[in-house]
Amino acid sequence: MSEPVLRPKDAATLLVIRRDGPVPRILMGRRVRGHAFMPDKWVFPGGRIHPSDFRVPVASGLHPVAEMALVRTCAPERGSQRARALALTAIRETFEETGLILGRLGEGRVSAASEWRDFLATGHLPDLAPLRLVARAITPPARTRRFDARFFSVDARHLASLDPGAGSGELDEIAWFDWEAAAALDLPSITRAILAEVAARGDDDSRAIPFHRFDRGKHRLLTV
Repeated sequence: MSEPVLRPKDAATLLVIRRDGPVPRILMGRRVRGHAFMPDKWVFPGGRIHPSDFRVPVASGLHPVAEMALVRTCAPERGSQRARALALTAIRETFEETGLILGRLGEGRVSAASEWRDFLATGHLPDLAPLRLVARAITPPARTRRFDARFFSVDARHLASLDPGAGSGELDEIAWFDWEAAAALDLPSITRAILAEVAARGDDDSRAIPFHRFDRGKHRLLTV
């Protein structure tokens, strides 16, 4: 008897790109050894959506280009709400894993139990306007954990600081790499594909947004 196919969980990932040097550099983190999902692999910060991502106050909303693209990846009845929450997931997970803040100074209240407590305690509100949707990918059906991940990019100049912190401990090393050095790391196949896409994309918002999924064991590359 075959195992039931897991339904993918909504998730979001953030590609932070520095353009303050002779060549662009991207932030990567190495997942700790022994982790149940992709141990020892270099990845972009990201993770699952949380209920508090629907409620946290923001400094700015999504750019119309990003919002329209993101809404297309969501169920129509809650498209705008879920789009906003997914963008916030990417910002929250990046803060949790790296200590980096994509936000602007402002006052926001949230319950003590919220996943956003530490972020808001810095005095910042999350800033959605600089985010751009650059890819979507759904984990293959045979995996023990499955995610419907939306990949965002952001220019590092929008961060409150360029120095990564200790984070949550999920990543045991965090560093900036140019495109060539990043491609030489031990990367999951989907991370490698998204890295190549973003390197080729540059600042071109008109470029088609790739959607990676698997049907009957075969990889399909569609567009959002």
